[in-house]
Amino acid sequence: MPPRPLPAPSTPTDAPAAVGQAFLNVRDAAQYLGLSPHTLYVWRHRRQGPPSFRMGPRGRVMYRLETLDAWIHEQEQADSRSNTNLSPLDAAPQRRSEYVTSV
Repeated sequence: MPPRPLPAPSTPTDAPAAVGQAFLNVRDAAQYLGLSPHTLYVWRHRRQGPPSFRMGPRGRVMYRLETLDAWIHEQEQADSRSNTNLSPLDAAPQRRSEYVTSV
């Protein structure tokens, strides 16, 4: 019996099959973001993370692909490592307006 070929290793750039669609379910959205589905459920419960909505008669939680991309962009802009305008290392030193001296 010949050996079975090993599956190709997955890379972080592997996109879910549903990426060609406008909407992703929780599993595909989590894979697209590189997170676990549980993380998205927790964020949804806490009203954090990317915007989602319920679709269809069963009320399946869905994410718009363009909304996920916009949310990722917002996260990048809010991080001082990605947005040099927010970097505290580039900011001018601040001066205290009043020093209190004790005598």
